[in-house]
Amino acid sequence: MAARWWRRALRGLCGAALFLSQLSVLSGRAGSLMTTKLSQPQSTLAKSLTSTSTNSPDFKAESTEIPPYLTNCPSNGLCSRLPPDCMTCNTNYSCIYGKTATFDCKVKPHVHCVDENNHEQENFTINMTCQFCWQLATSDYVCTNSTNCMTVSCPRQRYNATCTVRDHIHCLGNRVFPKMLYCNWTGGYKWSTALALSITLGGFGADRFYLGQWREGLGKLFSFGGLGIWTLIDVLLIGVGYVGPADGSLYI
Repeated sequence: MAARWWRRALRGLCGAALFLSQLSVLSGRAGSLMTTKLSQPQSTLAKSLTSTSTNSPDFKAESTEIPPYLTNCPSNGLCSRLPPDCMTCNTNYSCIYGKTATFDCKVKPHVHCVDENNHEQENFTINMTCQFCWQLATSDYVCTNSTNCMTVSCPRQRYNATCTVRDHIHCLGNRVFPKMLYCNWTGGYKWSTALALSITLGGFGADRFYLGQWREGLGKLFSFGGLGIWTLIDVLLIGVGYVGPADGSLYI
């Protein structure tokens, strides 16, 4: 009898323990479900805030920087007289060389120009001769000078110059180009002054001293102008321009 009673007591204790364990498991699941439901609105709100901040447009401050080409663009001037840096043109390279061609152009941003009737316009046409920039007349571009070559030499010396087309002159191709030019620089010597010194004080070598030819000047000075013969010869040579400055430059 006692053994049976102990068995029943053990079964009761096992059943109570099983019940308590199942109750604790169910309570844990319910708590996790409650925390999940409570955290869902917060996560949804965070996602909505994140998406809103991501999709919001970027408000950038407007740039107040002035384009560099505006410094060369006259305001409210004739559109046809604008420098090439102030406009954009549809270049037609199929035009006939030497003939007048018409090109459609448009001013660049922030550039203001008018037509002959003082009406502001953005689109306009220009007329120009169909030729490349290096084929322009020498008066249409400016080139660098060289002071290292002699202007009086045989054959005449040339130097490599960099030429830039003048404003308001339109042409095809690059507006800055290299070109071989004859030496044409001047050191500031005047032909009229050299000739006057040769006539008046040539016997003392003043003309040769003025042109920077010191050895010839000393020779004329101590020989009294070669007894007058050297003086007459120098008057002729300076008069025709055969004798020039010692640095090889041209007269002005």
